[in-house]
Amino acid sequence: MRRASADSSCRPPGQGGAARVALALAVCSTLLLVLVAVEWHPLLRLDGAVARTTHRWAVAEHGPTRAARILTDWVFDPLTMRLVCAAAAGWLVWRRRAWWTALWLAVACALGTAVQQSLKAAVGRPRPRWPDPVDPAHYAAFPSGHAMTATVVCGLLLWLLRHLGAGRAQWRAAVTVAVVCVLGAGLTRVWLGVHWPSDVLGGWLIGALVVALAVLGYGRGLERGGGPRAAHR
Repeated sequence: MRRASADSSCRPPGQGGAARVALALAVCSTLLLVLVAVEWHPLLRLDGAVARTTHRWAVAEHGPTRAARILTDWVFDPLTMRLVCAAAAGWLVWRRRAWWTALWLAVACALGTAVQQSLKAAVGRPRPRWPDPVDPAHYAAFPSGHAMTATVVCGLLLWLLRHLGAGRAQWRAAVTVAVVCVLGAGLTRVWLGVHWPSDVLGGWLIGALVVALAVLGYGRGLERGGGPRAAHR
């Protein structure tokens, strides 16, 4: 008997809940984007206060700062996250024959990157500048690419694990790793003084929105009959 593909086992729950989550994330993301774009002074003051404090700690605490640089450059780096996503897509094709799901995963990850770069170019927010920087960074600040990429990749992979029927221990371990990666990706960037806190919050919110929209798109693809049937062709 032919083994069922992952596409047929990843049927999403009702789309109404995902749509409500996506709407809430869209509202929050848009509000934050507008506040950053218009340079709302209370937000700028809060960003500045947090950034100055964490930078002072980063300059004084060499051990944690060195660890943060290693983590941000090798573990939480967007390239690392995208390679993990590519490996997952390859596994879906090789072991599950889930071509449609693998393509969906790759497209969703690429969409997250495109949205991130477009927003950086559109907003053009300057990064924090320090007389004694502890880590270099380039390009515009909003949203944080590290925070957003980690959120997109971890969110997509968690959703896949859930609907592939991961066991309880497996699921808990995956959630723990995902939370560490998403929080770590954002917090290390603030600690190293290369992002404002609202950049990281924006990365988390917009990344989660990309995941929610991708899940909605996946469900609609199945409803139209493209997913599971296409996987067997």
